[in-house]
Parts: sequence; C-alpha cells; structure tokens
Amino acid sequence: MAEAADFQGTSPSPARRWLRRSGALLAGAPLLAGLFQLPLGVPAQAAETAAVADATGSGAVDIHLDSLSPSAPTDGDTVTVSGSVTNKSRQTITDGHVGIRVGPSLSSRSAIDTAARRTSFQPGLDAAEVGGKYVAKVTRLAAGSSQRFSISVPVKELDLGSDGVYQLGVSLTGRTTAQQWDQILGIKRTFLPWQPDAADTKTKTTYLWPLISTVHLTAETGSDEQQTPVFKNDDLAKEISPGGRLDQLLSLGSGLDVTWVLDPDLLASVDAMHGGYRIQQEDGTTIPGENRAVATAWLAKLEKAVQNQNVVALPFADPDLASLAHRGKDVTGSLSHLKDATDVAAETVETIAHVKPSTDFAWPVDGAVDPSIVQVATSAGADKVLVRSDSLRETGGLQYTPSAARPIGGGTTAVVADERLSTAFQGDMVRADNSTLAVQKFLAQSLMINLQDTDDERSIVVAPQRMPTASQAQSMAAALRVLQQGNWTESQGLAEAAKAKPDPGATTKVPPTSAYPSALRNRELPRAAFERIQQTQSKLDKFRLILTDESRVVTPFGRAIDRGMSLSWRGRPTEAASFRQGVETYLDGLMNLVHLIPKSDAKLSGRSATIPVTVQNNLVQGVGHLVLRLTSQQPTRLKIGNAEQQIQVAGEHSQSVKFTTSTKANGPVKVVAQLYTEDGQPYGSPVTFEVKVTEITSTVMLVIGGGVLLLVLAGFRMYTQRKRAAALQTEEEPDNGPKEGGVSKDTDGTVDTVNTEDSKDGPERASDSEPEADDPEHPSDPTPDTAPESADPSGTGERVDR
Repeated sequence: MAEAADFQGTSPSPARRWLRRSGALLAGAPLLAGLFQLPLGVPAQAAETAAVADATGSGAVDIHLDSLSPSAPTDGDTVTVSGSVTNKSRQTITDGHVGIRVGPSLSSRSAIDTAARRTSFQPGLDAAEVGGKYVAKVTRLAAGSSQRFSISVPVKELDLGSDGVYQLGVSLTGRTTAQQWDQILGIKRTFLPWQPDAADTKTKTTYLWPLISTVHLTAETGSDEQQTPVFKNDDLAKEISPGGRLDQLLSLGSGLDVTWVLDPDLLASVDAMHGGYRIQQEDGTTIPGENRAVATAWLAKLEKAVQNQNVVALPFADPDLASLAHRGKDVTGSLSHLKDATDVAAETVETIAHVKPSTDFAWPVDGAVDPSIVQVATSAGADKVLVRSDSLRETGGLQYTPSAARPIGGGTTAVVADERLSTAFQGDMVRADNSTLAVQKFLAQSLMINLQDTDDERSIVVAPQRMPTASQAQSMAAALRVLQQGNWTESQGLAEAAKAKPDPGATTKVPPTSAYPSALRNRELPRAAFERIQQTQSKLDKFRLILTDESRVVTPFGRAIDRGMSLSWRGRPTEAASFRQGVETYLDGLMNLVHLIPKSDAKLSGRSATIPVTVQNNLVQGVGHLVLRLTSQQPTRLKIGNAEQQIQVAGEHSQSVKFTTSTKANGPVKVVAQLYTEDGQPYGSPVTFEVKVTEITSTVMLVIGGGVLLLVLAGFRMYTQRKRAAALQTEEEPDNGPKEGGVSKDTDGTVDTVNTEDSKDGPERASDSEPEADDPEHPSDPTPDTAPESADPSGTGERVDR
C-alpha cells in the first residue's frame, strides 16, 4: 500500500503521544544509570559504548530467535523467547547475559518496516531490558562458539499499555577481552502484537492458498484403450508423497479457513497418475510409473479438504497472462488458447475434486498489471483481476489501507492484495529464526491495519507466492493459525472480498504499460513461443479432420498446447522451448503414420492403363475425409481420368486406389500423388514418380496388321497343300508301279512327277516350301507386340496393370 496508508502526515492521539514520551523516558533512564555505574578509569568514549556498541559491538554477536510463544499474547500469558547466540568475533565474551527489551509501541506500518531494517542498538529507539531474573546467563562464549537460551516472562512484567504493535528486542550484553566493561554486543528485533480483547471492528481477511505446480505431463499417450499418459519424470510423485511440498500444502491448508486456488492441470496430472502412467527416459523409451497409490491417496485427501470451502480455479495450466498480453496477443489464435484453458478449468476441477469452483478470477504474475494485461485477462470470461498493491498504488492520500475491491472500468473489478502481507514469507523459511521473524512481522502488519484510524469495516486480501516451498507453507500456516484465533480479524472467502463495498478514495486507475516492472518483463515467454504454439495448433486442426475418434488426439494435445504457455516456464526458457518442440514433433510423428507408400517408376504401353497408389494408416483408429489426388505434370502426354478419389482406411490397414489413364504421346511423365483433407489442405508429403509412356502408333499398327495377314495366308497355303497331298495318296492304286520315264497318270488325269533320286534318300516330301510343324521360325516372321507374362519380380521399373 502507499506510504500514505501508514498515517504519514498525521499526529497520533494525545494518549498515544503521552505513552510514547513516557516510554522514551523510561527507556533512557536505565541507560543513564548505566553510565554513572561505570568504573572511574573508563574513558568517556567507553562510557558511551557501554550503552551503544561500537563497530566491534553489535556486530560481534549473531542472535537467532527460533521461537516466540505465544505469537500474540493476551492477559495472563507468559511470553517465551528461545534461540541462540553465536560469537562472530575473535575475542572471548565473558560475564554476559541475554535480555529482553519491549517497547516502544509503533505507530504505523512504515514504522514496522523501519524497525525491522535496523541492526544495531539505538538508545531511545530500543527500550531498556526487562532485567531481573528474566535473563539468560552467558558466562563465557569463546570465539566462533554458540549457546542456546530461553527466557520466559509473564506478560504483566512487560508493562504493555494499550492495544498496539510493540517492538521486542533480544540483546546480548557482556564484556570482551579487549573491553572489560558491559556493552551491548548484539541485538535482534521482532514484534509483539498486543490485542488482549476483541476489537470493536475486525478486519476481514482473505488468504489465498495455492495448489499449483510446474508442467509434468507430456503430449504422448499409449496406443492402448486407456491411452496411458507419459510423464516427463516422476517429480510430481515426490511432491504429493507424504512429506512432499504439495502433500504438506494440502495438509496444512486443511486446518485453515482459506480460499483454495487450484491449477486444473495439477489435478489432471495427479488423476492421470492415479489411473496408471509411464515415465519418459532420455533415450525416448518409457518405463512404468510406480506411484499410483500415492496419487490415489492425495486425490482423496484433496477432495476431503475442499468440500464446502471457497475454491477458485485458474485457467488450465495457469497461462502466463502478462506474456500473452505483451508478446503473444498479436499472434493469430493465441487468445483462443486462453479461452480454451478457461473453459476446461471448471469441468476438470469438478470432475476430479467434486467441488464447483469459481472461474471469475484472473491472476497475473505477482499481481502486476497494465491495460493490456487487464484486457487479455478478461478476454476469456473473467471479470475480476487479482492485483497487488505495489502495482495498483494508492495515490489519493488515504491515511489507511483501503478494502481490496475496487472497480477499474469495463465491468472489471480489481481485487487488490496487500503487498506487505503477500510477500511476508517469500524468503528462506528453513531457518527457524527467519520463520519466527516473518510470522511476527506478518501479525504486526495485520494488527496495524486494524488499528488504523477508520471506523469502516475493511476487507484485506493476501495473495502469497504461487508455489511456496514446504517451509514457507509451514510459516504461512503458523501465522494464519494465530491470526484466525486472534482478536482483530475474521476470515472470509475471495468471492465475498470481491463483493465488498469499494472505498471511494481508493485508486482505480490501472498503471500504464511503461510502469510495468522490467524484472518481470525480462522473464516473459518470447513471441516465438506463441508462434510455435499456433503452428502446432494448426497441425492439430488439420489432423483432427481425418480422425474417426478425434478425442484420442485432440484432448491430450489440446492440454499439452495449454501447458506450453504456462507461467511456470518463467526462468526456464530452454526447458520451455524443448517442451513445446516435443509436442509438435510428437504430433508430426502421429500425422506421418497416415501416408502414401512411395512408388518406383512405372512403364506404360498402350493407349490406356491403370496406375495403383497405396495409402497406409498405421494409427490404431480409422481415418477418413481424405481425398487422394493424382496429377500428371504433362497432361498432353498422359491424361488421368478419375484424378481424385475419396479415401477411408481402417486402423493399421492400407488401401490401394487405382487411377485410369490414357496416353497421347511417347516419353517420360512426372506424376504426383498427394493426400488432401476435404477442405483442400494438403496432408502429408507428396509422392512423385515417373511413368514411361510407349504408345503404339498407326504405322506400327499397319505393320503389325500386315504381318498377321501374311501369317494367315501362309497357314492357308500350308493347309491346301497338305490336303492335296493326302488326296493323291489315297487315290493311287496298289498294282500301279512306276512307269517309264518316271511318269504316271492318275485316274483324274493329274500328272505326278516324282524325283527318283530323292526317293532313294528318304521319305517322299510333298513340297520343299511347305514347313513342318516343328520347323524353326523364319527370320521374317513378325514378333508379338507384347511380352509374355512372367512371375519373376520386376526390375527397377514397375509394369502398370492395364
């Protein structure tokens, strides 16, 4: 919130001024007394360091506050402070003790920030020790060594006045080898909220409890009926296993009054694991996952935790709204992905967690906005934007922190989360002292909001980091348990906070684009990311047209495309690019399973023939709505009749399609086969092959016809001569011998001349020109116009089936 919200420029009430002055005097009295009690031999400068440590003083000792209990005490309580002191100097510390200093009361939220930043002891700002028996002795502390301490003080001994936030300091006073007088060698400050009785007006506080993770699922699924999902690794199983980050978040949130903020992708991923899954290996293979039971248990715990609770669902995979607004908005189709991710969010959460979530809220990274982010965030249906107060800063001079909700135009409500409270647990909370300090400062800021001078009831929203670590979640839960049991706040859901009456003086102007933090802009997804996402979507749109069961492909790839624009990729550009490329590559592989089988060059003789082309479908489901088109590059030489044919191929089958062709001239012709979707988009790679046309011309036909005629005539001649010879032989009488001169006469008067020399050498021949049945063919005989059929494999060419 703006510094104006910390009472700057205003004066505290007279009672508070009196208490503050009295506290300052009381705090200074022991210091003055300490000065008079110093040994006479101690110089004046040493007398000053007895109260205020020099350069070797307060920095000589580290003090860790590991616990402060109770965090917000009431009347009758005993405050216990535990921790340790560590000697960082090279000198031994002797005659020391750890003491508690309470007060003075702080007047504003900025005063809390200032006190938290101070590291050295400052008289007037740091109160006197409670002293007496409420100290922990440190007799000797060698250089580099540590000692634990624990001090318990009844609240009545702390002299706490009216309700307020009190500074609580824990200091080590002692002597060193070089400086043998008491001095403050180290101090650590925290805060003690004091509200022993219920406040007349309580602040309504909304705390968001996010269950969000990074991307774990790939686009790949098994070819089995269940479509077994494939995970990048088994890291999600570690997060949801007992003691894991998400398991602790779920367990801690179950006992708190919070608004759950869910990423549907996380629920879908755990649900996929619950049904059985596989894990991707570096070599591209997959192995079975072994944590189905873990996923089942986590889902059961989630369902129980969110029943009858306030639940908000982010768009699927928590898309990066700022990157989309600044880098992807101008890429065609990018905003449609946000709409799809929003539409599927409610259904996913309701199906898995069995609770109806609200999808009216958009949450840009760190709650930072500009006009373009608000425009994109509300384009998918959300009408409320979660903003942080360091983005929508107060400029109206308000002297208090206003309620979270305020209209920002266009029917959109900005729900402004308090920056100080929202960032309270972003540091390293593994160390107990960091956690303790964070919890006490969070409670102090919360109480200070309620103590601000206004009688109006206000609604405050706290939006922590999206993916808190387990230790951060533990610290958040510790603070919330105290807050929800305290006397100054009451819990409410995010939807109620958004409906609260806006403060008329609160800022409603969205900051300009130039005010957007450069640190956030530098981590945005690049434009190339959205271009690849759209390229993948275009391929998916084409692929879905040919599928008989598109849900097996469209659903997993649609969600994978959503994951490609997830906010969780910030700071991991290489991994993000690899994921998006992997989605597209896997889709290409599936699309290529439907393809044309390559053809070798073909030979075509004659005026017409058929050319077969084969379509192979290696998918497990059938494909259809495809058109196979065969195109001749020289239609004047080779013309294709039915150039387009509808294609339907069953899963894991092939189909051969025949095209009729006619020839008009000899020579080679390039032919291209290409699949198309029904709307005319090319599908897959074309297949190009060459057809060698050897057309039979009219001259060749005349020659062939003449040859056939000659064969017919020769056959007829042979037939008549054989018939004549047979007739002569049957008509010859038995007693007729050879006549003189070798001439004989038949009864019909025909003269038969016989060559007597030839008769001596062998059987009588009817005619030298008459071929016998087994005589060899004459060289002039015409050859057949087609080759004989052969069962042997063809050579490099392919004979076309005519």
